[in-house]
Amino acid sequence: QAISISKAINTQEAPVKEKHARRIILGTHHEKGAFTFWSYAIGLPLASSAILSWKFCHVLHKVLRDGHPNVLQDCQRYRSNIRETGDLWGHLHDRYGQLVSIYTRLLLTKISFHAKHPEFPPGLEVSDEVLEKTAGTDVNNIFQLTVELFDYLDWELKLSESVFRQLNTSMAVSQMSAVQCRLAPLIQVIQDCSHLYHYAVKLMFKLHSCLPADTLQGHRDRFHEQFRSLKNFFKKASDMLYFKRLIQIPRLPESPPNFLRASALAEHVKPVVVIPEEAPEDEEPENLIEISTASTTEPQITSDIFEQTFGPPNGIRDDRDAQIESLKKEVDMLRAEMEKIKLEAQRYITQLKAQVNSLEGEVEEQRKQKQKALVDNEQLRDELERLQRAKQDSDRSQRLCAEAEKKANATEIRYTKLKEKHSELINTHAELLRKNADTAKQLTVTQQSQEEVARVKEQLAFQVEQVKREAEMKLEDQSVQMEQLRQELDTRRDELDQAQRSLSHAKQAGAELSAQVEALHAEKEVLRRSVSEKECELLSARGLVEEKELQLSQEADKATREIRELQGRLLEKSNQEQSLQQKLLDEQFGILQETVREAEDILRDAVAKLDDPLHVRCTSSPDYLLSRAQAALESTDTLENGHAQYVASMADAAGLVGALALFAHLTADTIVNGSATSHLAPTDHADQLTETCRDCGQRSLDYLGELKDKQTLARAELGDVRQALRGVLQLAQELRPKSLDIKQEELGDMVEKEMASTSEAIEDAVRRIEEMMSQARNKSSGVKLEVNERILNSCTDLMKAIRLLVMTSTNLQKEIVESGRGAATTQEFYAKNSRWTEGLISASKAVGWGATQLVESADRVVLHTGKYEELIVCSHEIAASTAQLVAASKV
Repeated sequence: QAISISKAINTQEAPVKEKHARRIILGTHHEKGAFTFWSYAIGLPLASSAILSWKFCHVLHKVLRDGHPNVLQDCQRYRSNIRETGDLWGHLHDRYGQLVSIYTRLLLTKISFHAKHPEFPPGLEVSDEVLEKTAGTDVNNIFQLTVELFDYLDWELKLSESVFRQLNTSMAVSQMSAVQCRLAPLIQVIQDCSHLYHYAVKLMFKLHSCLPADTLQGHRDRFHEQFRSLKNFFKKASDMLYFKRLIQIPRLPESPPNFLRASALAEHVKPVVVIPEEAPEDEEPENLIEISTASTTEPQITSDIFEQTFGPPNGIRDDRDAQIESLKKEVDMLRAEMEKIKLEAQRYITQLKAQVNSLEGEVEEQRKQKQKALVDNEQLRDELERLQRAKQDSDRSQRLCAEAEKKANATEIRYTKLKEKHSELINTHAELLRKNADTAKQLTVTQQSQEEVARVKEQLAFQVEQVKREAEMKLEDQSVQMEQLRQELDTRRDELDQAQRSLSHAKQAGAELSAQVEALHAEKEVLRRSVSEKECELLSARGLVEEKELQLSQEADKATREIRELQGRLLEKSNQEQSLQQKLLDEQFGILQETVREAEDILRDAVAKLDDPLHVRCTSSPDYLLSRAQAALESTDTLENGHAQYVASMADAAGLVGALALFAHLTADTIVNGSATSHLAPTDHADQLTETCRDCGQRSLDYLGELKDKQTLARAELGDVRQALRGVLQLAQELRPKSLDIKQEELGDMVEKEMASTSEAIEDAVRRIEEMMSQARNKSSGVKLEVNERILNSCTDLMKAIRLLVMTSTNLQKEIVESGRGAATTQEFYAKNSRWTEGLISASKAVGWGATQLVESADRVVLHTGKYEELIVCSHEIAASTAQLVAASKV
């Protein structure tokens, strides 16, 4: 893998070979990570060559896409190295450098995206189900994921535009190796862009199904711009001959998808990139030992076959065969030894290359430090010049000058050490290169034959002769130069005599200067002491500043943590509030549905009684039906108000629930009393009233059915129900008896007669029940007697209660008449309140008739000629009649 890395990432302006990249990718799968790749990549001198950095980015892109999944985690640790490489080449005006800067930004974006969203592999191949699961149902998550995909796609397109901007995109140019070096990474860019475009389309349609179109105007504009850029990129790439044999580029539609039309999603076709299968390139032999092993075993296999066919040879082998056999063994041993030497040499070369790379990295680091030191030196020199110009304040300028000189000396010493270290590293590098050359030369000498050695000797002899001739020519030249130097020496001696004479004159001036120098030295000592004091003060001030900065940073970190905790709590509270609000809405809707089901049961039971044969004996008056229908019609207004309140605020269903319960009971009461009224009405009116009651029940059930669905709940209307109730009111009004045919005296007497006859019927029923009880005691015994006694006792208790109710109703009627008639007579009061009077008469008749029927049913049950159901029906009928009587007794 290390050999493939060194062959793939080099300074040659040619594309990376596919076989080298494939070996690197297979290496990541073998070791389940990119440790070897990064251990070698760190030592590469990326800062020295832009082409080397470009090919490094290309190989890293391929390793991220097709390597082991753990490669992404390993690349996370070296993000800073990638960023430094991009920043370095971004500041330089180099054509490859600008491409490297953009490519590193793309790689950093790719690593960050896949680390944040592990559901997306670096190859970007996921199904639509995984995309839906990753996006989720939260609109904020979908929105954020779409923005990140747009950013990802932007860097891919920026890289492709930068490459095409530097090239002439004609078909002939694409066949040059220098052009192919730039175009090769665009194959991975095309693969990434096809997936990113498909995912962006899917998420944009999902966003438009959740948010209004105006909110997503910016997203649509950005997508349309990316669509135009991607379509232009695919068109340019498909026209180039280089890409036609390496990749099949998909075609995009002529216009971008219309996100405002949801059906346009079905028209979207996912772009698919196809990499055609190529014939494998000629692989270099990896293991030479296997070849030698196969060659050595061939003679052995041949000899074994010969011995199996003809048998072993008889007698002792002759000397010639023995010599051939020994020579073969020697040849095999030498061949194995040569293969071993080759492997050792190859391993040694690999180690030397690794050491050379590491030393080159150290040299590069030393160069950076050298540049930094030079910059520091320049800064210090500038500071010294600035201090010299500000010489008005002599004391302060002298202190700063001494400090600057000290820093300059220290920097020069440091620069000298770095220079020595740099020269030492260069010497070490040269020595290693010489060792590498010697090793390669030894390997070459081992592999060469005797003829090559002779040819080298002849060449060396020729070179020695040539060197001798050159040395003789150099000696002649040097002798001429010696003569010239002697002449120059004489002239220099004359100049030296003149300089000695001038020196004697200068000594006198030097004595004067020495006195001035001593004075300056004294001033210099004073300045040094003051500089040391200022340095101490400066160090203490720096310590205080650093302490304050540390405290401020700690307080800022603490405040940041508290803000994050508060934001997390606020988000948690808001989520809880939303969940509780939704739970409240669900509970209110559940209560409403239970109420609706209960109301439906009540209404269905009332409608079922229209066809119940046991309900035929139940009767009611048109006046009572009129009062029930009027009450039901009034309840629709309350129900409509409650429905409007619930639609406005679904968190409170109390008003609608109460109105529904009242409406269901009153409507069911209207239907039951309508059926009972039809039993005493003429045939035509009876049939019409029954159908109207049935229609009222059906309309009410339809309305309740609309309340059960959230979609139709807001559109539910009570118009049909009101129309049906008004029909019942009209028929009840038509069935009312005409009070004008009855005289006032007869109406009052009729009330008293009906109340008296009802009391007599009840007394007769009590007497008959007592007779039946005495007969049952004489004729039966045991369990049968106990059952009959319980039935008759229940009937007796019921009759007693009815008699008490009738007496109370009579007294109440008298009190009402006495309190309401004033100066008028009783007959005049009854005539004035004819509707109440007629209802009272009808209720009294119903109670008397029900008591008679109860006694007859009890008699048949005791004699085993009737059924218990008849007794139950009569009990319900009496309960309804007494309720009617209680209602009729009120004004």
